Amino acid sequence: MTARLECSGPCVAGRSMRLCVLVLCLLPHFGWALSYKQGDPVILYVNKVGPYHNPQETYHYYTLPVCRPKEVHHKALSLGEVLDGDRMAESLYNIRFKENTERQTLCKLTLSEKEVDQLREAIEELYYFEFVLDDIPIWGFVGYMEESGFLPHSHKVGLWTHLDFNIEYNGDSVIFANVSVKDVKPEPLEEGGGGAGHGVSSGGLTVTHTYSVRWFESTLPHSRRAERLRDYSFFPKTLEIHWLSIINSLVLVVLLLGFVIIILMRVLKNDFARYNVEEDGGCDDLDQGDNGWKIIHTDVFRFPPYKSLLCAVLGVGAQFLTLATGIIVMALLGMFNVHRHGAINSAAIVLYALTSCVSGYCSCSFYTQIQGQRWVWNIILTSALFSAPLFFTWSVVNSVHWWSGSTQALPATTVLLLLGAWVLVGFPLTVIGGIVGKNRAGNFQAPCRTRNIARQIPQQPWYKHTAVHMAIGGFLPFSTAWGREHYTLYGILLCVFAILLSVGACISVALTYFLLSGEDYRWWWRSVLSTGSTGIFIFVYSLFYYHNRSNMSGLVQSIEFFGYSLLTAFVFSLMLGTVSFWASLAFIRYIYRSLKMD
Repeated sequence: MTARLECSGPCVAGRSMRLCVLVLCLLPHFGWALSYKQGDPVILYVNKVGPYHNPQETYHYYTLPVCRPKEVHHKALSLGEVLDGDRMAESLYNIRFKENTERQTLCKLTLSEKEVDQLREAIEELYYFEFVLDDIPIWGFVGYMEESGFLPHSHKVGLWTHLDFNIEYNGDSVIFANVSVKDVKPEPLEEGGGGAGHGVSSGGLTVTHTYSVRWFESTLPHSRRAERLRDYSFFPKTLEIHWLSIINSLVLVVLLLGFVIIILMRVLKNDFARYNVEEDGGCDDLDQGDNGWKIIHTDVFRFPPYKSLLCAVLGVGAQFLTLATGIIVMALLGMFNVHRHGAINSAAIVLYALTSCVSGYCSCSFYTQIQGQRWVWNIILTSALFSAPLFFTWSVVNSVHWWSGSTQALPATTVLLLLGAWVLVGFPLTVIGGIVGKNRAGNFQAPCRTRNIARQIPQQPWYKHTAVHMAIGGFLPFSTAWGREHYTLYGILLCVFAILLSVGACISVALTYFLLSGEDYRWWWRSVLSTGSTGIFIFVYSLFYYHNRSNMSGLVQSIEFFGYSLLTAFVFSLMLGTVSFWASLAFIRYIYRSLKMD
C-alpha cells in the first residue's frame, strides 16, 4: 500500500505534543489518495456507536461486548475528528484489496447475562455503528428489533452476527464501501436462543461473528468519489436542495430591495423637496416649524450608552462574518476535502483563531471613533464576548459527556490544544488588531453637529416600540433562509448566506427610517437588536424541532442540542446585528449628507 500524498502526526495518541503535532492537528486534511496492490491489506477501523435518533450521543465501539483484539491500537486523529467524537481503533477484520471473502469467522464470544442485557438495551435504543475504511464511513445497525401485535404482544430483539461488506474500487483506489445484512438471520438475544453456528453453554450465550467481503469495479474516478458519498445517506435524508424555497427567498429579496430603493427613496425624495428649501433663518428656524427625521439632525449622531459593549458586538460580528465567508469560499475552491472526518471543524478552529484580529480591529477602531476612553477594557470585552459563553457551554456539555462515557467528551490533550490555540494565537491577535485599530482610527465623520443638550423624544405609538421592531426584523430574515434543509452544495449555501444578509440590511434600513420619522434618535442599539433578534427565532425553532420534528431524547443529547443551539443563535444575532448596524449607519449618513443645512 502506498500513499500519493502523505500526512502523519500523532495528534491524539502521542504522549507528547510537539509544535509539528500542533500544526498538523489544527490544519484540515487535504484529500490524499491511498493506492493498493492486489492482496494489500485494507485497514478497517471501528469508530463509535450511539442511538440513531441522538446523533450527538456516541460511545466507543468497544464499549459493547463485541469482537476486539487483545491490544487495542487507536488511529492518530486530527483535531476536527476528535471534536466530531471520533475514536477510531483497529479491528479484527482482515480485508485485502480485490480479494473476496465468504463467511470468514471473526471471533467466537460467550456473552454473560449482563452483556446480553447490554446488547439488548443498545438494540432497543436503535444503536448504530460506524466503521471507517480508507476514510469512507460505513454505517449499520447493531441489531434488529420487531414489535408486533397487541394481544398477544410480540417483542423480538436480535443481534447481527454476520456482516456483508460491499466495496467498490477503480484501479488501485477504493471508491465506496457499505455494509448490509441482506438474507442474514439475526441471533435472538434471549435465553435458549441459538441457531446454525451458535450454541448455548452453561456460562452464557455463545455467538460466532462472521463477515464476507465482496469487491465491485466502479467507473467513478477517485477524485470524484465524494459524489458517491454525498448521494448515499444512512441517516434521515434531509439533504435535498429545495429549489422552490431558494426561488421564494430570492423573490423576497427582490421585493425588499424594491421596497427600500423605490418606495423608501420616493418618500425620501418628498422629504428632501420639503426640507431643502431656500431659507433665511437657517436650521434653527426649520426646527421650530418642521417635524420628522430632519428635526433631530442635532441628536441623531449622539453617541449611545454602553459604547464598549456595542463595539464588542460589532467586532465579534465582523469576525464571524469573515469566518463564515472564509469557510464557504474554501469549500467552493476545494481547498480541503469537505467529506473527510472533521475537516470543516479543523478549518473553523484555525480561521476563528486567525480572524480574531478582525474583531479586535473593528471593535477598537469604532470605539475610538465614538470617543471611547477605556480601549484596554474594550479589547478584553471583545475577546471574551463569545469565548466566555462558548467555554461555559462546552464545560457543561463536556462534563455531561464525560459522566456518561460518551466519545464526544474531549480528552485532556485536546482541551490543552484548544486552550493553547486561543491563548497563543486568538487572544494575542485580538490585542494586536485592537492596537492597530486604535492607532488607525480617524474621526467619526458625522454630517451634522451634535448639541450638548439632548432633545426630548415624543411619545411613540406601540408599533414603533423595540419589541415590535425586533419581531418584524427577526422574523423576516429567519423566514427567508431558515428551514429544515441542510445545504451541501456550497454555491447554494453562499447564495442563501448572501440572501440572509441582504434581507437583514434592507429590513434594518426600513425600520431605522420609521424610527427617525417619529423623531426618535435612539437608533444605535435599536438597529442591532432589530435583525439581531433573528437568533431568538432560531432558538425558538430549535425548541419546536426538538419536540415535534426529531426523536432525540435523554440528558446527554438534550444538553448538547440546546447548549449548542443557543450558541448558534448567538452567532447569528452577532452577524446579523453587525450587518444591520452598518447598513443603518450608512443610510443615516446618506440622508443627512443630502440635506442643505447651515
